[in-house]
Amino acid sequence: MKRAPHFSDSQAALFDHDEAPELPARGERQLPSYIRDHRARLRERFLIGGPDALPDYELLELVLFRAIPRRDVKPLARALLERFGDFNGVLSAPASRLHETAGVGDAVVTELKIVEAAAHRLARSRVLQKQVVTSWDALLEYCQTAMAHRDTEQFRVLFLDRKNVLIADEAQARGTVDHVPVYPREVVKRALELNASALILVHNHPSGDPTPSQADIDMTEQIQVAADALGITLHDHLVIGKSRELSFRSAGLL
Repeated sequence: MKRAPHFSDSQAALFDHDEAPELPARGERQLPSYIRDHRARLRERFLIGGPDALPDYELLELVLFRAIPRRDVKPLARALLERFGDFNGVLSAPASRLHETAGVGDAVVTELKIVEAAAHRLARSRVLQKQVVTSWDALLEYCQTAMAHRDTEQFRVLFLDRKNVLIADEAQARGTVDHVPVYPREVVKRALELNASALILVHNHPSGDPTPSQADIDMTEQIQVAADALGITLHDHLVIGKSRELSFRSAGLL
């Protein structure tokens, strides 16, 4: 008697054909063996050695495999790195600029942005609802991941409770390549809405240099005055550059 199909059958088939995207469609030539072998070697090295076992261009190839299943993606990986600098720069690049690179279509942009979103969520999960004092390095890593490679300025506020636990992280404003409008009253108003007891200000410099401008210093002083008037502590203001950050408190500016 023939057994009716069962859910586990279809599930097994799904995993048996995990490499299905690389199988040729009807009328298409099979993927050349040197490309198949190259992809298999890269996946094996990644599984055994982790991401540190691969340089940026090979890690990027792994991402591109899913978007471009039947073509050598090494030239595209190198072109993207040449244009955007490094792996993080490629992931963080705006979709419009990615599309300007020959060979990049919607499928490639989607895969890159999925990886970027996953990185942001993972980094954020390591700091949200945790005490800032004991997770400072993770906080800096999150800020770098989320903001270092943006091509326009963004201003974020981290809201803390009385125990310095991060209770909210919100983007307050977005600006141009060298300016972002910030309204101290709105920052403090939002802190009261969240019942926050302390703040950490964060913004990025797309130029890569985290040295604060006079406008940054003036704005920070205005927020500190408004916060002090309501009993809210301003712990720090972090300026995020491409490869490093500047702390107002450590620099003696707060």
